[in-house]
Amino acid sequence: MSQPTQEEELLAHQALAEAAATQTGSELTSGLSQGQIVRKRFFGHTGALIGLAVFVAIFLLAFTSVGAFGLPGWWKYNYLDVSPLVNDGAPTSSLWPPAWGEHPFGQDRIGRDLFAMTMRGAQQSITVMLLIGGIAGAIGAIIGGLAGYFRGWVEAILMRLTDVIIIIPVLLLAAVVGQIASRRDEGSWIAGFASSNGVVILGIFLGLVSWVGLARLVRGEFLTLREREFVDAARISGASNARIIFKHILPNAVGVLIVNVTLTMSAAILLETALSYLGLGVHSPDTSLGLLISQNQEAFATRPWLFWYPGLFIILICLSINFIGDGLRDAFDPRQKKFKAKSAVETSRHSSTTAPLTDTPKGA
Repeated sequence: MSQPTQEEELLAHQALAEAAATQTGSELTSGLSQGQIVRKRFFGHTGALIGLAVFVAIFLLAFTSVGAFGLPGWWKYNYLDVSPLVNDGAPTSSLWPPAWGEHPFGQDRIGRDLFAMTMRGAQQSITVMLLIGGIAGAIGAIIGGLAGYFRGWVEAILMRLTDVIIIIPVLLLAAVVGQIASRRDEGSWIAGFASSNGVVILGIFLGLVSWVGLARLVRGEFLTLREREFVDAARISGASNARIIFKHILPNAVGVLIVNVTLTMSAAILLETALSYLGLGVHSPDTSLGLLISQNQEAFATRPWLFWYPGLFIILICLSINFIGDGLRDAFDPRQKKFKAKSAVETSRHSSTTAPLTDTPKGA
């Protein structure tokens, strides 16, 4: 009787572990609605929960500290207030012994509180990010979904429109919009609205031209899903096109949609930062994270804290959004299955002890 080789045992244990993991996953989600399954998967994603906690903390800190939407904040300084230098402008906070101090992030050369300015900059970045993500995601999903589902002349028209938008120099037009938004004149209602809502105008414009890549990806996903058996079954049962698109196809394409929307939102923060750094986005007396870095670039060697905190918040916002998108992708996509190595090893060991491999006779 020949004994199984080590490679054969490893393959057998792996197959048993995968079968046990699949059975366990189906048992955990049996009897649950789609919404409950999505919530269970999302809240089981450690990275997504950390990203969500970080983003919520930054959002609340930015919008409550210095005030927003006409409401006052709890922080005693405004991003425009000038006060005498404390500790020569260096941060007054410390980790040990724990201390917050008068100016925890320090002050710039003229005495403005860097914490207040950083919170104002975070407000600008989050506003632009949400506007671009919402507008680009909605337009990209609608145009890509219609083009991929209906094909024919609908696809031809929508894809040619996409090709036209692609060739628009986004950075150049965004710089022009940023310049218009920075004007303080009231020559027309457009100029007046833009001067008082500069970041909103910039976010809306970038959202209207940032959906093309997402539309192409959604179209490709719809082209694949429209040929699946469940779509044919829905057509046979008499479901309308709208129900097939929004009830059957879109939930299966939401993984691609969410991941690319989050990537677009992260890129939006970096684009706004780059425009402000070049002097083409947010202008003084308002401020943003990119503008803070631009204004204090000459003080990098003498006052490095003027770069630490704006740069840190840019990194934290981008990373948290990417982690949230990764968790939502795993939660919505039914094809995503987590494979836990520790559970697989324990399952394989248990299976090997309870159901040992049978010997095969010689010559078999």
